[in-house]
Amino acid sequence: MADKIDYKKEYKELYLPKSTPHVIEVPAMQFIAVEGKGNPNDKDGEYSAAVGLIYALSYTIKMSKMGENIPEGYFDYVVPPLEGLWWMSDGKREVEYQEKSKYAWISMIRQPEFVTEDIFQWACAEVQKKKKLDTSKAKLMQYYEGKCVQCMHHGPFDDEPVTLEKMEEYMREHHLINDISEIRRHHEIYLKDPRKIDADKMRTVLRIPVKEEK
Repeated sequence: MADKIDYKKEYKELYLPKSTPHVIEVPAMQFIAVEGKGNPNDKDGEYSAAVGLIYALSYTIKMSKMGENIPEGYFDYVVPPLEGLWWMSDGKREVEYQEKSKYAWISMIRQPEFVTEDIFQWACAEVQKKKKLDTSKAKLMQYYEGKCVQCMHHGPFDDEPVTLEKMEEYMREHHLINDISEIRRHHEIYLKDPRKIDADKMRTVLRIPVKEEK
């Protein structure tokens, strides 16, 4: 049997970046995603439910190889890491780490190229039937990020501003402008499931969308 595709290893520049800021061009890819609002630390909150749903759908598609109707073009793979796009629901441009109740977010997991809308809808039906979860907020979406400044952050989420300041300094030195908008967001990739690891051991890929200074 062929080896599993591990996107983290196949695309190291996207998932295993250096711990110093640098520019990267991020290609278009597809995700299962859920959009919501609220503090991600609320144990029974909207974010927790969204993450559980995204994982359930992603693993249902991965395990479709065990069923009678294997998706066309299926290949075995490691489920990619959880990701998040973040902004403030009150319209502030920068993410305020002390105002978590005002967070807005899109939680998402990358999907293999063989996943179509039909396969996604099949997975939704399976999760509704077997796990009794409401899948109405989930969607299969295409996302093109483009030019970004990226850096690996080590440690708790609340320490991210230190890494982000290094990224902003890099941007100033290289004549780049923060291009966060309603389309391009503050982006995080969690290389370990944040539900299962101590905050001090977290490794988080941070991305800021940028454009050239005129």
